[in-house]
Amino acid sequence: MVRKLSHFWLHHIHPRLITLIATLGIGGLATCLLILFIVAKLAEEVLEREAFAFDKTFLLWLHQFANPTLDNLMLFITQLGNPKIVVLVAGITILTLWWRRYRLEMMVFVITCLGGFILNRGLKLFFSKPRPQLWKQLIVETSYSFPSGHALGSIVLYGFLAYLLAIYYPKFSPIIYVLAVILIGSIGISRLYLGVHWPTDIIAGYGVGFLWLMICITILKLQRLRQRQLID
Repeated sequence: MVRKLSHFWLHHIHPRLITLIATLGIGGLATCLLILFIVAKLAEEVLEREAFAFDKTFLLWLHQFANPTLDNLMLFITQLGNPKIVVLVAGITILTLWWRRYRLEMMVFVITCLGGFILNRGLKLFFSKPRPQLWKQLIVETSYSFPSGHALGSIVLYGFLAYLLAIYYPKFSPIIYVLAVILIGSIGISRLYLGVHWPTDIIAGYGVGFLWLMICITILKLQRLRQRQLID
């Protein structure tokens, strides 16, 4: 029995594990495990209907900076994570990848977007956490709060786009990633400023989105590696 298990590990699990570690890197794998732990702890507290003390405190602190100029800015930024804009950006990306004959990238991108959508809908329904109602809000949201769909969707969509752009324009990769981080972070902040999400919703949204993004990027890397091996 031990010999069979050893044979199965050496011939089936071990090679795939080594490939996964080589693809993600030790740092990337450790980061994913840490984020998974944080998301799991947040999910546990939400399931137990526990309240996070800093959630309300932080939102009230942030709201004291509210003014008409910031209102307009945050309303504009939050629209970049709205379904209409997300679908438009995703559609343009799919058409561009198809036109440039990047079939593999297009397929993985579609899987990435669909997976993000399913995760968002499924987790919101599963946790059914109500949204904050601390002041009169500028926008009305009817869906559940945890995790933030804007945070999850933005890191999945714009994060994958940044990765693709960095692949084909490596000289500009630092600028591309910095701009992506600023955009994704701004969308999360806008949701907090507008009072439609708790901070823990944003953290969980980023966490789940990042993990899904890493899975999809790893799939793409492995498939690209397989294609090179077949060519060689």
